[in-house]
Amino acid sequence: MDSFNNSDFRPLLLTGFPGLEASHPQISVLFCILYMIAIVGNSLILVVIWQEQSLHKPMYYFLSTLAASDLGLCATTLPTLLELFWLNAHQIAFDCCLVQMFFIHVFSLMESGILLTMAFDRYVAISNPLHYTAMLTNTTIVKIGFGLILRATAVILPGPFLIKRLTFCKANALSHSYCLHPDIIKLSCSDHRINSIYGLIIILITFGLDSVLILLSYLRILITVLGIASHEEQLKAFNICVSHICAVLMVYIPMLGVSIIHRFGKHVQPVIHIIMGYVYLLIPPVLNPIVYCIKTSEIRTRILRLCQTK
Repeated sequence: MDSFNNSDFRPLLLTGFPGLEASHPQISVLFCILYMIAIVGNSLILVVIWQEQSLHKPMYYFLSTLAASDLGLCATTLPTLLELFWLNAHQIAFDCCLVQMFFIHVFSLMESGILLTMAFDRYVAISNPLHYTAMLTNTTIVKIGFGLILRATAVILPGPFLIKRLTFCKANALSHSYCLHPDIIKLSCSDHRINSIYGLIIILITFGLDSVLILLSYLRILITVLGIASHEEQLKAFNICVSHICAVLMVYIPMLGVSIIHRFGKHVQPVIHIIMGYVYLLIPPVLNPIVYCIKTSEIRTRILRLCQTK
């Protein structure tokens, strides 16, 4: 069997919907609508929070960081998707694929860290409101933001270099219209156990730990809220947390589904892999701004006011 190292390996092939290539232009309309909703919605959140002085609070700073991460995820995946569905361009250079993989996983990991930070923010705001502003100063928020970027970059950075060590065979077709770590290492005909173990460790110490801490934060919030005497205050506290819980579910459920299918779904139909991959990438950026606009009256009011002035 012919093999190729990273220096002479031919381009990888992106995959759309096998058997529906003739319908790719029509399918792309749906993706364009979803990307447009994600880009416009998250951009509106950033603009509104930037312009409205009353929204310059920790909760909204973290929300703007989440919106920026969603926009980064869209910018990373949109070019190859449009090239595939509009121009039928299946090829992507090996190094370009690694770069795209790096940024996809960095933004995904940043989202997880931001959601954990938002859960902590809500816990402090509800359980210790008198010290809330003292604990979460602007300087602290900036440090948290840099910390999230540094964590995501440091954790994902070894991935491309570990892949560069592998030997690849003639099989070069990916399962999606973008590049993911488990999808790339499957193409290797050399021993890639180190890469698989690395990917599993990353999931456990980042997404796994984040999800446990988020769960504990909301359990503490629940205990605190139930101890509030006023029924109206309970409803207000629960309403604030609902949007965050929805955002957490929209990120972790698709991510968990993709991880399980890649590792254990060897006999699952390829179309399931493809659909779950798009759900994993598009659901959070599309639905996050919608959920926050519906559940957060301050954001909704400012966006309506901004649209009326245009």
